[in-house]
Amino acid sequence: MATTVVGTSVRRGDLRAKVTGDAKYVADIALPGLLHGKTLRSTVAHARIARIDTRRALALPGVKAVLTHHNVPRVLHAGSPAPRSVSLTRDQYILDDKVRYWGESVAVVAATSEQIAEEALALIDVEYEALPAVFSVEDALLPGAPLIHDRGPGGNLVMAPIVCVRGDFEKGFAEADLIVEGEYEGGRPTPAYMEPNVCTCQWDGDGGLTVWISTQTAFMVRGIMAEVLGLPLHKVRVLVDHMGGGFGAKQDLFQTEFLCALLAREAQRPVRMEFSREETFVGGRSRHPAKVWLKQGFKKDGTLTARQARIVYNSGAYGSHGPGVTIVGTMALTSLYRCENVHLEGRCVYTNSPIAGAFRGYGVVQTYYALDIQMDEAAVALGMDPAELKLKNAVREGDIAPSNHPLIGHGLADCIRRGQQEVDWAALRQRERSASGVRRRGWGMGCEMHGSSAYPGIKEQGNAIVKMNEDGSVTLLTGTAALGTGAHTVLAQIVAEDLGIAFESVAVVHGDTDVVPWDIGAFASHTTYMGGRAAQMAAGEVKRQLLERAGGLLEASAADLEVHAGMITVRGTDRCISVQGAVRPTQGTPAPQFVGSASYQPTKSYSFAAHFVEVEVDTETGRIAVVQVVPVHEIGKVIHPIAAAGQIEGGVQQGIGHTLYEDYQIDPHNGRSLNANFVDYKMPLSMDMPPIRTVILETAPDPGGPFGAKGVGEDPIVAIGPAIANAVFDAIGVRFRHYPIKPEQVLAALAAQQTSGSAA
Repeated sequence: MATTVVGTSVRRGDLRAKVTGDAKYVADIALPGLLHGKTLRSTVAHARIARIDTRRALALPGVKAVLTHHNVPRVLHAGSPAPRSVSLTRDQYILDDKVRYWGESVAVVAATSEQIAEEALALIDVEYEALPAVFSVEDALLPGAPLIHDRGPGGNLVMAPIVCVRGDFEKGFAEADLIVEGEYEGGRPTPAYMEPNVCTCQWDGDGGLTVWISTQTAFMVRGIMAEVLGLPLHKVRVLVDHMGGGFGAKQDLFQTEFLCALLAREAQRPVRMEFSREETFVGGRSRHPAKVWLKQGFKKDGTLTARQARIVYNSGAYGSHGPGVTIVGTMALTSLYRCENVHLEGRCVYTNSPIAGAFRGYGVVQTYYALDIQMDEAAVALGMDPAELKLKNAVREGDIAPSNHPLIGHGLADCIRRGQQEVDWAALRQRERSASGVRRRGWGMGCEMHGSSAYPGIKEQGNAIVKMNEDGSVTLLTGTAALGTGAHTVLAQIVAEDLGIAFESVAVVHGDTDVVPWDIGAFASHTTYMGGRAAQMAAGEVKRQLLERAGGLLEASAADLEVHAGMITVRGTDRCISVQGAVRPTQGTPAPQFVGSASYQPTKSYSFAAHFVEVEVDTETGRIAVVQVVPVHEIGKVIHPIAAAGQIEGGVQQGIGHTLYEDYQIDPHNGRSLNANFVDYKMPLSMDMPPIRTVILETAPDPGGPFGAKGVGEDPIVAIGPAIANAVFDAIGVRFRHYPIKPEQVLAALAAQQTSGSAA
């Protein structure tokens, strides 16, 4: 289908405000009488609070309120209401008499300045009754390990194990000519978004609460705030405009939001609580550290016969998204590379570590890292080209996806073949490799697939309202969040395309739960797919009303009309009227009110990618440099090419960081954070980035998405990791089965390789 607005890189609607600094983030909002809230955090990883004395803090001039577990509501919650709560664990209180990780909130204060609030924290006396702590999943699962929570399926399990069985895996292994087995491990990277978590709360005289917050899930914030604070939904208003990134982690509430509201009520003044950079690490969310044991069987020709896996995710001190991540990551191993005989088990474990939560590539970064590297290992053992082995086993149209839905199209195979062409893979495989020299180069490739929407785990729904103004311009009301991705620009493009008007004629209203329709939030790569489809459906209803009116004016049937470039034309004739002319009020007659609303409940759509990467390994320093990346993505239909490419390139940057540098570390003896800042937590910056040659395919459009579009938000962070690890093996012949791969580990592996070679 030919399009004019969709498929073009229109100027983003938020561009001017952001480049001029006019865009207002939550921390920019100043309210009369604003107080500053600060958090006192625990200095032990596991303890009962034996005594807490706030009298000296309350006596400090300028302090207006102090809260501890003694004077806040005791409501057990999951951090999000239904339907989002089905992927979470109900194990949190606003404040508790027990701390479960180093840095957990113990008390909060509100004062007239940040300095006074900080001084007040130092005046709060806390005595802890220390408890034994466990920081690794191995220790947490030992018989007799100290219990972090006294609820759940038993021991330190967050949930009952997830078990997935398809076919007969024992029979599959018996039929295999080759069995490959290995253990793989992922570290603890954090989202490292630019805008720290921030929240401002104010109560009105009628008991209504207004919350300004940097969140991906405004309506989920409204729901859980109402639930925990005992308010009806119409008494909670959540406002969010611009955001400085989220990457999934800003789906959660961080206790701060409840405490900010309670401080504001106690002090009877508005209160703002903003995380320091250290607090975004300590009190924020990281990716789940994971260990994956994976075993696969192959025929001599490379056909997969069986797959078995055991996955253990480290959830930290609270469940947060542990259940959802475990389900998604475990079930992902049913797919990507087709296999009829599968036995998978996924577990999620509490430890006295910082909380892990939702993060781009939700659960599958860890498991696809293991799967894709092991496919490379199998290719070496079989004497096959890794790309050809992956292509042979790639999922294709009709195969059952992890969601138990049949796949549409051959997206993964399309990506692999296109990538092979782009880099001349056949020639690269034939090139001579040098076993000497300080700097050695290698090529690798990695694959992934990712769903657009969280269905069937969550029964989601996208909603939109579109109304046409009396001059022919249009307003879209959407509850979707803008994380900085340009999502609202994309939605406006979809509306403009469907109505046949200029992009500039569409305005977007968002970010106010009292005004816009309900939305579950921005996650699971579903904003374009689900929110965009709802916007298209609502625009379609307005178009129907518009053409009916125009038909009367043109003395033609609405079915015979078409609208394009702002003109409504009778097909096959030169009779036409402008959209503006069709809606313009006539003398003595008010303007027609064309309003459309729509709700869309998706099933499941999958996007695919294959990343081809060249690396250079310095054998004297152990440093790995990514030389170039060719990511190939199949996303159904591109709505905004530059925005889509930006998502891919940003995901590549994060994936490079996770694979080579990023690891939020805690002391294994006491749980204390060791690198909770941007000085010690290393990330790739713009100067570190290689050339990226992005290729976007539209070979498998999904009928459920607007104009066939699918999501691309999470995909690019998944495939880049195994591609780098496989390229490192190609360069130096050493296989790494973990991330991040650090220079000292490279040097140790090379030394061991040399010793082994000398001994041989």
